[in-house]
Amino acid sequence: MPLDASDELLLTIPNVSEGRDHHVISAIGEAFGSTGARLLDVHSDADHHRTVYTLAGAVGEIAPALVAGARACREHIDLRRERGSHPHVGALDVAPVVYLDAGRRGPACAEALVAGEELGRAGLPVFLYGELVDGRTRAQLRRGGLSALVERVAAGDLVADFGPDAIDPRYGVVLVAARPPLVAFNIELAPPATVQDARSIAAAIRETGPEGLPGVRAIGLELPARGGIAQVSTNVEDHLAVPLARVVAAVARHLPVAGCELVGLAPAVAFDGFPSDVHVRNRRTVEDALGA
Repeated sequence: MPLDASDELLLTIPNVSEGRDHHVISAIGEAFGSTGARLLDVHSDADHHRTVYTLAGAVGEIAPALVAGARACREHIDLRRERGSHPHVGALDVAPVVYLDAGRRGPACAEALVAGEELGRAGLPVFLYGELVDGRTRAQLRRGGLSALVERVAAGDLVADFGPDAIDPRYGVVLVAARPPLVAFNIELAPPATVQDARSIAAAIRETGPEGLPGVRAIGLELPARGGIAQVSTNVEDHLAVPLARVVAAVARHLPVAGCELVGLAPAVAFDGFPSDVHVRNRRTVEDALGA
């Protein structure tokens, strides 16, 4: 029976602030997969200095996997060292529990709350985001980076939902949510586009921008490890409302697209109507990984 045929199957997609040391990336991946959840995919990026792991498991398997991975992150990652261009506030930065359909929303919310409590017991401050709390976003919690978050907690403006009030600057905090699938998708601009071009395009196409795509978060980055290419990095929160073809078209209205990159896995339907002449590195679907 394919894994996704189970009513209890959930995904978790922990994002870790390490994308360069392959030994550390492997050790953390082994920890995530050590308690019963199945490791489906690992995607690392040296410029973002970030690794995205995708795991599948039954109800009751996700929370232990996240705790085991968090302990490995605490062992191997020190946030006081340079951590790349991607916004972050933790060694195990975000730990969403993902439900593949509405029928699994309740179990995912319960599993995420258990994970938050267990991560807190392991000594990490945990902040909830999205539908588990008042709708606050990752971006709101990350605004200004870890130092700004520490200041807001010290001032009493924020209180951790689980775990200690004190934030260790080596490990930071963990952001926990329950959500439907989100597609992390990067669009690289053809030279001689600059990081300023990428930032301008990101500001235009993100949900709050003048050309706002619903549920799309976007930032502009430069990728030194890839020769300084400019990238529009996006999170597509509703791939049915905004398929990836629409994101590429929105970027291409500004400047030519050199190629794209999928971070982690995407539902196959996210690629409906995708242009055949645009290459996507790491193109792999949830259905591929689950053997559906």
